Amino acid sequence: MEPEGIREQRAAAGAGAGRVGRASAGRPIVGAVPAARRPRRASRSLPGLLPEAALGEVLVWTDGACQRNPGPGGWAALVCWEDGVTEELSGGAPQTTNNIMEMTAALEGLRGVPAGSRVCVVTDSRYLHDGMTSWLSGWKRRGWTTAAGAPVKNRELWIALEAAAAAHEAARWHWVEGHVGHELNERADVLAVAAAVVAAGRTAA
Repeated sequence: MEPEGIREQRAAAGAGAGRVGRASAGRPIVGAVPAARRPRRASRSLPGLLPEAALGEVLVWTDGACQRNPGPGGWAALVCWEDGVTEELSGGAPQTTNNIMEMTAALEGLRGVPAGSRVCVVTDSRYLHDGMTSWLSGWKRRGWTTAAGAPVKNRELWIALEAAAAAHEAARWHWVEGHVGHELNERADVLAVAAAVVAAGRTAA
């Protein structure tokens, strides 16, 4: 569940909603939808297919989890090396959100691969994927505000993610549908949920 991501997708899609369409003669198009009522589109659809590592590329499968959202949360990153070994990284926080854990998983995964590598970050979070591939440049151009004019949430993490990705020769982002049986996606989820439970235990103590 990503309520912040859904809101961000809608805001980004409505970036041009403040302009009423006009014909070449400069007159308003008949039947144009007023800006305030123009329907908002969701993010573009993605196939969600399993990623294939390019030659010399490291796949990093990531996931985040959160109890109550906000609440205790966990993250996990599975670094799949070329030799077939998969390294598991995970951690948690006592008070956080699901989106922050999704972002932290990607950040720690990128940091877990030597600088100058070729990396593909695999995520089931559209908030993370669309933020890094579609929204980031617009946020920066507008002084870290959304298309709706609101301050961008989790700004520090977005900046850290951009820097971590820039430390590599190449970094790309691949979205998969979550919880449909992808082995590594499911494993990342198990680790993230377990880390959230540990974080909740620390909070209770």
